[in-house]
Amino acid sequence: MAISQCLKPTILVASTSSNYLYFHSSLPFPLKTRTKLHMFSTIPSRIHNLQHPLPILSRRLFLPAVSGIWDALTGANNNAREAVLAIRRGMLLFRQGDVLGSLVEFDKAMELDPRQKAYLWQRGLSLYYLDRFEEGAEQFRLDVAQNPNDTEESIWCFLCEAQLYGVDEARKQFLEVGRDPRPVMREAYSMFKDGGDPEKLVTAFSNGRENEYFYASLYAGLYHESQNEPDAAKFHIVAASKSPYGQGSDDYMAALANVHCLCRNWSID
Repeated sequence: MAISQCLKPTILVASTSSNYLYFHSSLPFPLKTRTKLHMFSTIPSRIHNLQHPLPILSRRLFLPAVSGIWDALTGANNNAREAVLAIRRGMLLFRQGDVLGSLVEFDKAMELDPRQKAYLWQRGLSLYYLDRFEEGAEQFRLDVAQNPNDTEESIWCFLCEAQLYGVDEARKQFLEVGRDPRPVMREAYSMFKDGGDPEKLVTAFSNGRENEYFYASLYAGLYHESQNEPDAAKFHIVAASKSPYGQGSDDYMAALANVHCLCRNWSID
């Protein structure tokens, strides 16, 4: 997530239970911003100090372009600030089930700050639910080109292309990425890339952490959807949405599970 050629901040996540974050950069002075995370993210987390760095987690924790965040903090570019605000509005609209409205805001952000285009995974998700699969696949491919370790964007690209070309053809052009630190996502990635049994994925994480069960159920359902198995897809995605993590987490993907049910007219009552 480059800001410019000379400024590449290191984002290190230490916890998912805090409400604050810190930025550290390669500037002569450290850029430390202590602010409520809801300005920039969908999951509370803390940036760890540089003496005890932890692995970088998925960019789903952050808004797509740190360049826009930097400009917003420094006041360097009014368009970049407006673009960040447009992304926030788009994310909120998506959470509320207004998928088309979210896309309008994401597209507005790209117009205001073209640097955002290669990072807007949120836009790719909105495109999927609007059945604009070719554009969605393009968005995810752009994102993976910037971050070749993003497991979920690789899977979502496959999901878009499976709708366009079928599962076999989509698998031939599957985007290979680096190793995800999350066991559940490593298993999900292998399942989509090579084929597998989504029921085994759910079983493997049914007694694990709440977030692991949620992600296993969500991606099991999405796998079934790619195979044109709507009943099995419904069973697992509704389960993900109704799970404690799906109901109580501020994770954007928890909101996505609810949006999925809404778009498919599935009741989660």
